[in-house]
Amino acid sequence: MIYLDNAATSFPKPPLVSRAMAYAVEHCANPGRSGHAPALEAGRIILQARERMAAFFGLDDPMCVLFTLNCTDALNLVIQGMIRPGQHVVTTSLEHNSVLRPLFHLQQSRGITWSVATPDENGQVQPNQIRRLITPRTALVIVTHASNVTGIVQPVEEIASLCQGKGLPLLVDGAQAGGILDISLPRLDADFYAFAGHKGLLGPQGIGGLLLGSDLRPLPLRQGGTGSASSELSQPRDLPDLYESGTAPTPAIAGLGASLEYLDRFAPALRRHESHLTSALLEGLRKIPQVHLLSDPPAGIPRVGVVSFNLGDMDSSEAADQLWRRGQIACRSGLHCAPYTHAFYGTETRGAVRLSIGAFNTQREIDAALRVIHNLAQEVPCS
Repeated sequence: MIYLDNAATSFPKPPLVSRAMAYAVEHCANPGRSGHAPALEAGRIILQARERMAAFFGLDDPMCVLFTLNCTDALNLVIQGMIRPGQHVVTTSLEHNSVLRPLFHLQQSRGITWSVATPDENGQVQPNQIRRLITPRTALVIVTHASNVTGIVQPVEEIASLCQGKGLPLLVDGAQAGGILDISLPRLDADFYAFAGHKGLLGPQGIGGLLLGSDLRPLPLRQGGTGSASSELSQPRDLPDLYESGTAPTPAIAGLGASLEYLDRFAPALRRHESHLTSALLEGLRKIPQVHLLSDPPAGIPRVGVVSFNLGDMDSSEAADQLWRRGQIACRSGLHCAPYTHAFYGTETRGAVRLSIGAFNTQREIDAALRVIHNLAQEVPCS
């Protein structure tokens, strides 16, 4: 198998991830609730992962790392916890349904409004596009760090500077960027950064989180047991207890902590490797006349290893199925939960084939995938 679906979830995981998860299952009890050794060991593992995550993203205070179910959960925490009835949000046409659906829900339930900025010819949403949409009622700006369809990295630092000048909080969806780009949250200057543990961070599924880059605090989406201030009926105000009610997924957090240990050692080399393979993939696809790349900006526009294309007039699901049948190429077709992105690129009906490179892909796999795509393309007229 040639696994090129890393934008959905990274595969395989570093071996120390599964070992850390197995250790947690075998040696850990409920963290933060009891004083016996297995409970204390669970608490130690979670704190260590929190500290590693803070250091990885340049945060001084590990309590500003909140663990959630996934990146979607983190995005919902900010969107539903920050926006009040009648307020306005600015976002982009590059967003995932993890942003679009909560906004639509709040439009229906709270009467909020939202505006959508579109990218330029290079696939980037520029600050001026955001600025034009800001109104006196705007309460939040949301932007993806890297598109899950095109892979194009957005100018988040410039957008953050605009938001700072306007006194507006910025929420960044880092699902496709965390672990892949070299990110310092203080340098980025975003108020909130949502991350997925199972993609570029190379951790297991079932864990994500939110990085707090400012003193802003959304209302929590849930209340419950935290093992702290148990005599009080009100939710504790201290971090991270304000947001982390209920039993923590200790094995998943242990796996994420182990993946961060791996990235601490190898992240720079992995970034260079993925960038090289992405360039090789794009170069090969450009040579196939039947291939239409959704976004192919000139050199110098930053991107992650996500590439979407169509083959002539072939339906994207049929193309992806053929790639699997002929070469066991694991990829994804369709709309990638980003309908506005596909509408912008004119592929809302047919979708696109997405190949997404990960840490453990090889040049040989890219070459083999290009051969299969080339052979399939010979059967497809140029569109």
